[in-house]
Amino acid sequence: MKPPNVHVTRHYASRVTWLLLACTLFVFPSLSYAAAGPLDLTLSLAGISSVVIFVLAYALVMSEELLHMRKSKPVLVAAGLIWALVAWVYVQAGMPEEAETAFRETLLEYAELLLFLLVAMTYINAMEERRVFDALRSWLVRKGFSYRSLFWITGVMAFGISAIANNMTTAMLMCAVVLKVAEGDNKFIGLCCVNVVVASNAGGAFSPFGDITTLMVWQAGQVPFEGFFALLLPAVVNFMVPAVIMNFFIVNRQPASLKENVWLKRGARRIIVLFLITVAISVLCHSILYLPPAMGMMFGLGLLQFFGYYLRRSLPRSLERKRERYSRRGDWKKLEQLGSVVPFDIFSRIARSEWDTLLFFYGVVMCVGGLGFMGYLSLLSETLYGSWNPVWANVVLGLISAVVDNIPVMFAVLSMAPDMTEGNWLLITLTAGVGGSLLSMGSAAGVALMGQARGIYTFAVHLRWVPAILLGYAASIATHLWINAALF
Repeated sequence: MKPPNVHVTRHYASRVTWLLLACTLFVFPSLSYAAAGPLDLTLSLAGISSVVIFVLAYALVMSEELLHMRKSKPVLVAAGLIWALVAWVYVQAGMPEEAETAFRETLLEYAELLLFLLVAMTYINAMEERRVFDALRSWLVRKGFSYRSLFWITGVMAFGISAIANNMTTAMLMCAVVLKVAEGDNKFIGLCCVNVVVASNAGGAFSPFGDITTLMVWQAGQVPFEGFFALLLPAVVNFMVPAVIMNFFIVNRQPASLKENVWLKRGARRIIVLFLITVAISVLCHSILYLPPAMGMMFGLGLLQFFGYYLRRSLPRSLERKRERYSRRGDWKKLEQLGSVVPFDIFSRIARSEWDTLLFFYGVVMCVGGLGFMGYLSLLSETLYGSWNPVWANVVLGLISAVVDNIPVMFAVLSMAPDMTEGNWLLITLTAGVGGSLLSMGSAAGVALMGQARGIYTFAVHLRWVPAILLGYAASIATHLWINAALF
């Protein structure tokens, strides 16, 4: 059977999804709910034009792989056009301050998340520069694990690491290990990549720091910090069910052992400790002082800057001591490596943050905020959460996140502000987080690995395992409904 064309399939899926959403929005024009401004613009020319602009922008985002155009570009333009239309209508109605206030409130929500993510990315980049992840990869490579062992080790590590680091960075690290150890065995590499994507997304679902969606729910105050850990077992089930099925299709053999020694750069372990301290401070700021978590993260960035200053000032003395030590040992290889040592630069780590993702996030937040202010989110909210059982609404939104990025899905739900129990808020957190595993382009981890393992891990390779992943999706939801029944 000929595998489906990735672009045709993606185009068809996006059209179907947006058609369903459009029908939902316009079939119920009389409904009204939260996040809407004083003027109902859902049937106005400005409102309909804004929906068309957003659909076109997101179509360009979905075609990123085909057009080779960064996803932030279309949503940034769309956000500007949508809010310009909003402002124009309100200026004509003599209420310019209403649009200005709404824009500032939406921008503030984005700013808090931006600062939080920027610090987290900076710490991850600093650990990468200090070779923390290279050392981890080297250790795995040198151990000479079998294919089946490698499959489970990379999956479990992806699940665990993504709880504190973003799923894209985690997935790329594990993919680098698999590509190096199983070089040439494309079938096994593709299978491992599917497993890593599922594990990374599942691991981020039970931690406030594991995924942008969980971070958004936590910062919105819908679920307390410790409340997310109720999703640990459902997340494990989501990862384990497809992994166990895929395990039976592994041709188990021993790869050739590779020799690769990586030494951690000076200060690597202390940066890891600083990151953990920063996370703890962020949690305490939010839970005890009732301040945004971004404040604690920015405080932690200041700590990292001071430590970077110490590393730079003490570098000459450190190099001199190491030269003397290696000279006495006759370790000429390490002496040669000292010549390539460069000072730690915190601002270069900040510059290496995923700015395309951060700007894309701005565009999506502002677009959805603008459409919500026009009244569209109130229609969608009343349809899903007013006419449907919230459980089914959250399950369907999770499936939609396989095609539409989980960030706009979660932001839309938070903007709707439906009256749900903590159990249902945890459910939408779970489904939006792991629903993206159903398709390779449904999450940042999947998109990143399609580029990293180009031609090996593809849309069609991932599509073969959708039944197994869907089974894990259903099993994780059932597990949550069972073990956390008291929260509903």
